[in-house]
Amino acid sequence: MTGPRLARRLPMLREFLQQEATAGLVLVAATVVALVWANSPAGDSYVRFWHQELTLGAGRLAVTEDLQHWVNDGLMAIFFFVVGLEIKRELVTGELTDRRAAALPVLAALGGVILPAVIYLLLAPGGEAARGWGIPMATDIAFAVGILALFGARASPGAKLLLLSIAIVDDIIAIVVIAAFYSGAIHWGWLAIAVLGLLAVAAMRQWVPSPWAASPWAYVPVAVVIWFAVLESGVHATIAGVALGLLTPAHPVHGRPVLEQLEHLLHPVSAYLVIPLFALANAGVDLRGGILGDALGEPLTWAVALGLVVGKTLGIGGAATIARRLRVGELPGGMPPAQLWPVAALGGIGFTVALFIADLAFTDPALIIQAKVGIFVGSIAAAILGFALLTLLSRGTPRASGGSVAHP
Repeated sequence: MTGPRLARRLPMLREFLQQEATAGLVLVAATVVALVWANSPAGDSYVRFWHQELTLGAGRLAVTEDLQHWVNDGLMAIFFFVVGLEIKRELVTGELTDRRAAALPVLAALGGVILPAVIYLLLAPGGEAARGWGIPMATDIAFAVGILALFGARASPGAKLLLLSIAIVDDIIAIVVIAAFYSGAIHWGWLAIAVLGLLAVAAMRQWVPSPWAASPWAYVPVAVVIWFAVLESGVHATIAGVALGLLTPAHPVHGRPVLEQLEHLLHPVSAYLVIPLFALANAGVDLRGGILGDALGEPLTWAVALGLVVGKTLGIGGAATIARRLRVGELPGGMPPAQLWPVAALGGIGFTVALFIADLAFTDPALIIQAKVGIFVGSIAAAILGFALLTLLSRGTPRASGGSVAHP
């Protein structure tokens, strides 16, 4: 991305990264609370609380889930809707619209997806454990940006933009993987209803008079129907959120910037409420009674951990380096080449989506615990590695000027 183009995006980028950096701290706090709660004398209450069942709706339209699954299947649809909005923005008006600018983050993300999956499959045992190959593919942008935030202006705006772009491409791949490999048996009737609902959303922009066509509230009833239909279809319900996000117009409708307004409204809800609740509901692994030691002795744990810290670092950094050498991609304007490898290492912080896929991949509680321990170990190691590389390679790097994304 050229300097002038980057400058035009700085205000929105600054706001987004500020929220992500703060969200990373909230996410850490929620994770610590979950772990302390699950390993305290009141640890049984953690399991009882999140396994309480809640029924919404009535009759054939009733949905009964425990609280953990209401968070994972229901509230996480908001998170994936915001992800869909971010993807749509980047594809239409952002970094991924320019083929040359998009080439490097796309290739880097592909390297950071393929190599972790290969490492996982080489190290993990067979059987059900082999289904976890998608776990180390994800990057948690909130945690990663939080590390970059510690460096203030020494971490260039281009480095932050590259990390964000890689994470967005990573999210696209993760969504495809979840839909294709981690959904259940497909019920085509319900899926057809979901598709009809999506077509209705697309048609409403053309046929519903202004100002209703530009009001997000007009689409909420249809969105609920789509979510329910996707849930019943066997495709994971959060895919409904992604699809609705991608259908959101990136250009103003009747003079109203719908996508920007929705992002401004829902990104804080996702970052400060949905994701911390997800961490609280899913990160509480009981590690007492030798469980931690047992997990650290299992190959699946290290398949996840090494997939994240080694696979992501070498996959992202290696693919980006090759793209630059072959001149098929370029770093964002103003980004020092030395900051590529720290960004690659921070891409190995794969917390939220990695935990999400772990619960989709396995039914055996022992495998879930091993995967989650691997996620904790790998993400912490990637954070330390990224911090160390950024500290080492940023020495002597001039602080960005006032137009930069300083102190996100």
